[in-house]
Amino acid sequence: MSDAAEPAPGRRTPVPAGWLKLGPGDASYAAWEALRSVYDPELYLDVVSLGLVYDVREEEGSLVVEMTMTTPGCPAAESLPEIARSAIDDAVGGAVPVEVRVVWDPPWSPAMMDDEAAAALGFRRR
Repeated sequence: MSDAAEPAPGRRTPVPAGWLKLGPGDASYAAWEALRSVYDPELYLDVVSLGLVYDVREEEGSLVVEMTMTTPGCPAAESLPEIARSAIDDAVGGAVPVEVRVVWDPPWSPAMMDDEAAAALGFRRR
């Protein structure tokens, strides 16, 4: 029998950073998947489906995410990038530094949403 405490139901056990072995592209994939769990607090859809994430790349040993907001005056402009950074950091076990950059070019439009997100918000595709 192990002396280690079992995690509470519904809680994750963090993976020690030294145990995580990421191959080329693994961190980027993990970042994209983590971003699918980050929801816009007003639209209640994830930032990937909304088309808010423009790029995830490995750059000089770090993960760089370029994302935007639905509008420049978005009330979540301060918190959403930090939530995204934290989700990615958790997904890679802290093994890779994460930088989230908010960009405004190109400006976001409803055309950037995937079909399911557009349908959920009542947009029709032409």
